[in-house]
Amino acid sequence: MFPFKILWDFGVVCLNSPTDDQETAIQESALKQAGCEKIFPEIASGGRWDRPQLARALDHLRAGDVLVVWKLDRLSRSLKDLLTIMERIDQLGAGFCSLTEAIDTTTPAGRMMMQMVGSFAEFERAMIRERTKAGMESARKQGRIGGRRSKLEIRQQQEIVTMVMTGQKTAAEAARLFKVHPATVSRLLALKSGSAKN
Repeated sequence: MFPFKILWDFGVVCLNSPTDDQETAIQESALKQAGCEKIFPEIASGGRWDRPQLARALDHLRAGDVLVVWKLDRLSRSLKDLLTIMERIDQLGAGFCSLTEAIDTTTPAGRMMMQMVGSFAEFERAMIRERTKAGMESARKQGRIGGRRSKLEIRQQQEIVTMVMTGQKTAAEAARLFKVHPATVSRLLALKSGSAKN
């Protein structure tokens, strides 16, 4: 038995076929055997972001409670989302337990397991950042610059700067004339004045 007050089943509950009802009954039975006092059956998939029962369960959690799920994939299908949920549970001073995977963060071994999962996720994010940075550097060397294409051609940019610098038009008038945001004109002027100083 776990020392918990609130426990939670987060699963895909689809009532279209008898096998789904049986799966839900099995999950609820396992959670009740584990000592769950409150069960929050979720109808939405673990892969969705809007899960009202998950929000309700997390709102009910207090320090010393343990959130229990039948299976880890019932909580989340995304590692990032899982770690966010785990962090929120930890901030509340509550624990987490997955019956199928035997993960229990109220024990030192369970906390270590979740820290390892978090370390792998952090490693994965660092690798993605490195690959992205290398890709951008390679593109820069080939003459490609990231971001969306400029609305204005170089000739138009020069024309705007000349108009505003000579006083023919105000920055707002130039923006309206070329159908761009006034901030675009301000950036062009700042670039021009920055390059003039160098």
